[in-house]
This record gives sequence, structure tokens and C-alpha cells, in this order.
Amino acid sequence: MGEPSGGASSPKKRLGILISGRGSNMASLVAAAAAPDCPYTVALVASDKPEAAGLAWAAERGVATFAQSPKGMPKAEYEAKIDAALREAGVEAIALAGYMRLLSDDFVARWRGRIVNIHPSLLPKYKGLDTHARAIEAGDAEAGASVHIVTEELDGGEVLGQARVTILPGDTADTLAARVLAEEHKLYPKTLAAWLRG
Repeated sequence: MGEPSGGASSPKKRLGILISGRGSNMASLVAAAAAPDCPYTVALVASDKPEAAGLAWAAERGVATFAQSPKGMPKAEYEAKIDAALREAGVEAIALAGYMRLLSDDFVARWRGRIVNIHPSLLPKYKGLDTHARAIEAGDAEAGASVHIVTEELDGGEVLGQARVTILPGDTADTLAARVLAEEHKLYPKTLAAWLRG
């Protein structure tokens, strides 16, 4: 393979993805990265759970992975290990994809303006957990997902994109979550790519 030819195309940004579970949103980001016009390449998938199914999925596809359990260690020490792994991989931006740990203010400050998250509600509604149950309980007509910049405030950063999903009669938190997740898999790669190009 020769050097890429010159021209208007800029080098792809090196993305780190943090997960805690099966990583279905991570998988959608990895799949999108295969497109020639995608502005990022996935440099590392990291997790706080060494047994996370998403790590095995990524490794099987040749994506570098890193795992560090936070058990028995101060939060600052745990985050320093994750931070070092991201920097060693040359990561320039971080996508949270089902990462279930709150990042410390120090970590956010070190990566300020370079971390995005996908949250299963139409922010600023329903920050935090149990978003689908809360939307149904409130009698909302719509639920959805938001991609936002991560700041020190929980789910409080600038919203970059949203997907809306109609709440149907008889919906449960689980049935609604499944439909929202399908939209997340389309929303996240598209919104992330637009943000990195911008």
C-alpha cells in the first residue's frame, strides 16, 4: 500500500470507545468506520469490565482493546490507567457507548471538548437512569436518544443530534428501549462523523 494521495481528504481522527457491556453502539461505530469517507478510525475499545462481551467482539475484528477493573482501586488510579491506554493508542476523541461509570471532573477536564456520549432520552429531559420508564410514566408522546458533549454536569453538555421514537400504546420500558436502541445505532455514527468533520 502506498501513501494516500494528496488532496482535500484530511487524516482520520483516532477514536477511543469506552464500553461496559455488549457494546452494540460501539459495534455500530466500528462498522461505520469501515466506510472510506468516515472521518474516524477506531484506535481502541476500552472497558471497566474485563469480561464485557463487546471487548471480545472488537478483538475478533482486529480492533485494539484494553480492560481495567476499577475494583479495589481509587477512582483516580483507575482513570489514570484508562487515560494512559487511550493516550498510548494515540486517541484524539472519546465516544462513550454504554459506559456505566461516571467520569470524574478531572478526567473530563483532561479531555475537554473531546468526549461524546449517547443518552437514551431527548435531553434535556430525563438525565440519568430509567429514562424509558420515566418517559412512559410522564405520558410523553415521544422518547428517543441524544448524542451530546460530555461535561462535568451529568448528561448536561451541548446536544449534537437526536433521534425521536413514538411511544406506542402498551409500550413497556423494554419494548421502547429496543426501538430507541435501533435508532441509536443509526444516530451515533452519523452524529459523531459530523462532529469530527466540524
